Amino acid sequence: MYSIKEAFYSLQGEGAHAGRPALFCRFTGCNLWSGLEKTRANSECQFCDTDFIGTDGQNGGKFKTAEQLRSHIDALWPDGQEYKYVVFTGGEPALQLDEKLIIEMKLHGYTIAIETNGTMALPQGIDWICVSPKTASPLTVTQGDELKLIYPQSHISPALFEKLDFSHFYLQPMDQSHLTVDQIPLIDTQQATLHYCLSHPRWRLSLQTHKMLNID
Repeated sequence: MYSIKEAFYSLQGEGAHAGRPALFCRFTGCNLWSGLEKTRANSECQFCDTDFIGTDGQNGGKFKTAEQLRSHIDALWPDGQEYKYVVFTGGEPALQLDEKLIIEMKLHGYTIAIETNGTMALPQGIDWICVSPKTASPLTVTQGDELKLIYPQSHISPALFEKLDFSHFYLQPMDQSHLTVDQIPLIDTQQATLHYCLSHPRWRLSLQTHKMLNID
């Protein structure tokens, strides 16, 4: 059984594949936060801006088999077009993404990406691994294609990750639009991230271009 919050076709807005058309499949649930505001302050991740509770989002639902889910999200890809690319995200997609679904997607021509917090082991067969650390605890996934760190996080420094085996290293300014000063001290995160990248050229700046373009 797969529980999907939402699935949609859009442009990848962040990181190395920014601007690439993609299907996004957002699984429900996360291992670092319940998604409930009343538990945010005591969770390992306190700044998440994503709704991953339930299956009531755009094209959301529950699917008994990998074939059913593949068919559901495949219908969102433009008819007759190649270069199929799917991004499994969350929440934490490693809670649900398995080899059965990966095999099913590949049988139908998809390149598979995942956006994970890196604290859980991943199944085989993923083509693009993007890890976005949210905790000071040691990562389980210590190599991949892209490490994208939301910045700044008071409890973790970019220096903790820059020696890991990733091809790309990005800092992304924290989106504070949903937070209040009671939840986290609000600062100019874009300027802080820009300054850090200029001072530490191991890192590249990643901006959420989909929000600038007002698309999903």
